[in-house]
Amino acid sequence: MKKTFVGRQLRKLRHTRNETQTDVAKTLGVTPAYINMLENNQRSLSVKMLMALSDAYDLDWKEWVRDDSPNLLADLRNVMQDPIFGSEPADLQELRAAVEHSPRLVSAFVQLFKTHRTTVEKVMRQGEAQNRSDLVAMSPEATLHDFFRNHSNYFHTLEEAAERLRREEPCEPHDVYVTLKTRLKRKHGISIQTKSVETLNQTLRIHDEENALLVLSEALDHQNRVFQLIHVIGLLEMDHLLEDLTVGSGIRSETGIARCRVELANYFAAAYLMPYGPFLEKAENTRYDVDRIAAAFGVSFEQVCHRLTTLQRPGATGVPLFFLRIDKAGNVTKRFNATSFNLAEYGGACPVWNIHTAFRTPGVVLPQFVELPGGEKYFTISRTIDRPVYSRETQNHRLAVALGCEFQYADRIGYASSFNLRDPNLMHPIGINCHLCPRKACSQRAHHPIFVELHIDPNRRGNTRYES
Repeated sequence: MKKTFVGRQLRKLRHTRNETQTDVAKTLGVTPAYINMLENNQRSLSVKMLMALSDAYDLDWKEWVRDDSPNLLADLRNVMQDPIFGSEPADLQELRAAVEHSPRLVSAFVQLFKTHRTTVEKVMRQGEAQNRSDLVAMSPEATLHDFFRNHSNYFHTLEEAAERLRREEPCEPHDVYVTLKTRLKRKHGISIQTKSVETLNQTLRIHDEENALLVLSEALDHQNRVFQLIHVIGLLEMDHLLEDLTVGSGIRSETGIARCRVELANYFAAAYLMPYGPFLEKAENTRYDVDRIAAAFGVSFEQVCHRLTTLQRPGATGVPLFFLRIDKAGNVTKRFNATSFNLAEYGGACPVWNIHTAFRTPGVVLPQFVELPGGEKYFTISRTIDRPVYSRETQNHRLAVALGCEFQYADRIGYASSFNLRDPNLMHPIGINCHLCPRKACSQRAHHPIFVELHIDPNRRGNTRYES
C-alpha cells in the first residue's frame, strides 16, 4: 500500500466520538504521541493500523485509503495558474502541503474558483443569467464533466456488467447487430424497425415502450445503429447501476440527471462493443492508431476516441487521454477526459489549435504539439467526423474531434513518430480562449484579455487591433 495520510479523518472520528488522543491510543494499543503524529500527517497509515481502526471503530477501510489527492493537487495547480493570482508560479511543495494538511479547505477553494469561472463565462456570454442563483450555479455540463473526471472517466461496475453481457452474448463484430436485435426481442419483446428520415422528422431513435418497438432512422450508419441497440439494452438492463451512479453524481436537476443516465448508458455501450482487455491490448499494439482499432472492433473513429479516455483500470491503465468535440463555430459539444489538464477541461476555443484547421482537411488526422501559457505541453491529434445526413442541406454537418495527452506520453503514440521530440521549435503556443489568454502579439486574437492590459500605440499597427 502506498503512503496514506489520514490526519483529517482521524481527527473527525475522534471529535465525533468525543474522545481524546489518549482514548484512541488506548483503544488501538499505541501511544498518544503516535496518534498525534497520525493526526498531523507526520506518519503514514500502516496496514496493521488500518485494520485495527477498522475493527475498533467499525469503519469502511476502503473509504479511508481512497486517495483523491492527485486530482485535488492537479485542480489546485490549474487554479493557481489563472492570471488573477499573478504571474509568479505557485510552489509545488506548498500546494502539496496544502492538499495533505487541509484537503477540505483546498476543495472549498477550488469550488469557489469554479464558481468564479462559471460567473465570468456567463458574463462573457452577456446576460445569459436570469437571476443571482443562476449566475453562480455550475452548469449541468460542468457538473457532468466533473463527475466523470472525478471517477477518472472509469466506472468499474459498468465494465463488469458489459463483460457479463459479452459472456452471455458472445459474438464477432460483424454479428453484433443481429445478436443485440435477437436479445431485445427474446428478453424484452422489443422489435426493431428502420424508418425513413421523413417519417421520423430528423429523430435518430425512438423507443416506443407501449408498442414494444425500437425505431431507428435510415440516417444512421451501421456502426451507430449497433450503438443505439446496446445503449437501449443498457438503459433497460442496467437501470439499477445507472441509478446508483447517478445518485452520487451531485446533479440535482431532472434534465441533468437524465443526461447523466444517457452518458452512463453510452459508457456501458462502449464497454460492451470494445471490451476493456482486448481493447487496451489493441491500443498498445497499434500505438493508439484510431483507424486500426476502429476496424478491429467494428466501431467508428469517434467511438474509439471516446473509449480511449476510459483506460484507467487499476493495474491495467493506458495512456491518460482527453477528448473534445467541437462544431464549426468552435462550440465544445462533448468533453471527456481521464486527466485534470487545463486544455481538457477549459480548452477548445483557441483558433491556433488545429482542431479548427481539421475542417479544411476532412477525414485527415492532424497531429500537433501544443503549449499553454502556463508551460503545460501536450500532444494532440484532430480529425473531422461526419454527422448523419438527412438531406442535401445536411451533407456538410461535420464536427471535429481531438484526442490528446501530456507530452511525456507522446512517444507511445504512433501519430507522433515522425516528429523529433527534442526539436526546440516543436511546440505551437496556444491558449484556452482569447478572454483568458495572456499571450501578446498573437495574430489570431479576437478579444482583449480580461486580466492583462495590452499596449496600444496610436503610431504603430500590430498584428491585431488589440495591441501595437
